[in-house]
Amino acid sequence: MTAKLYCFGESGNAYKAALALTLADMDWDPVFVDFFSGEARSPEFRAINEMGEVPVLVDGDTTLTQSGVILDYISSKTGKLGGRSAAERREVLRWMFWDNHKLSGVAGTTRFLMNFLPADKRPEAVIAFNQARLKASYTILNDHLATSDWIVGDQVSIADLSCCGYLYYPEPFGFDRADWPHITRWLDQIAELPGWKAPYDMMPGNPSDRAKT
Repeated sequence: MTAKLYCFGESGNAYKAALALTLADMDWDPVFVDFFSGEARSPEFRAINEMGEVPVLVDGDTTLTQSGVILDYISSKTGKLGGRSAAERREVLRWMFWDNHKLSGVAGTTRFLMNFLPADKRPEAVIAFNQARLKASYTILNDHLATSDWIVGDQVSIADLSCCGYLYYPEPFGFDRADWPHITRWLDQIAELPGWKAPYDMMPGNPSDRAKT
């Protein structure tokens, strides 16, 4: 049975799920959600996810929301992309929780404020504050990857896919690969995995599509 991933190209959290589905060799199809036209907040969509967010994974009788839960489900179902022991699994979860709070959560908000709001509505003080928080998170991740090929263990895991989600996007939000050599090496390593694609190549929806309307 082919799973359905409700997503749109600009969503880094949806990209994490799309990457995991692809790298775990699950059959899946994207279902485009027109977020910027308000579809995610419509009654029809809230019947699928009361939180009004993507991603949403529908796999047979199972419907899941929140990227971390979806990543854990994909890993558990396929036996791929997880820790090899109970201790490694806890470490995977530790990094995923850290990412949600300290990295992706801040990066996603900052990228939205800098790129998807009109210039005259961008809160510059908030952006600067968030970028300072992100610099601290980049430092933690870069230092960790200085002595480890992957975030946990000796192979790619959902911890890697969680933390990398926003770092492949082309829009500026204060992340410059040149400043973080170990993160850059790690991102290049993930991009070499069979099936990897950049966000706008993996999911429907692109800022250029809106520019045409």
